[in-house]
Amino acid sequence: MSALFAFLHHLAFLTMTTVLTIQLVVLGQPLTLQSARKLQIVDRVLGIAAVALLIVGFLRVFYFEKGAAYYFHNAAFHAKLTLFAIAALLSIYPTVQFLHWRKSLKQGQVPQLAEQQRRRMRLIVHAELTALVGMALCAALMAKGIGVIH
Repeated sequence: MSALFAFLHHLAFLTMTTVLTIQLVVLGQPLTLQSARKLQIVDRVLGIAAVALLIVGFLRVFYFEKGAAYYFHNAAFHAKLTLFAIAALLSIYPTVQFLHWRKSLKQGQVPQLAEQQRRRMRLIVHAELTALVGMALCAALMAKGIGVIH
């Protein structure tokens, strides 16, 4: 079971990374009906992957790995959770924008996306990807026992 949950945890992380990369690329191109729909879909996938990452991660902490005492006494674990929270909070702005597009898309119209909004969303996605890189670093540190708080 431990290996299965490790796989699911890594799969959710890779899914988040892939989806954010797709968002970054699509937001770098002119918005079309198809690309706006794609952004809505991948944003849903991002949300599902983030929830899966969190749930599977905590199941690993409490049931399948070194135990909660180890993780909750590790600074790298706290940093990893903080980076996850930052990425989750940052993702709110693009998600709200994508949700506002529903009416336009149902009518077959390309949603309005001002250049300033596009730049802001790309900056946010860059920050989310940076947070994920930081999370991967924290995971590697934890795996090697670095960050233990005595």
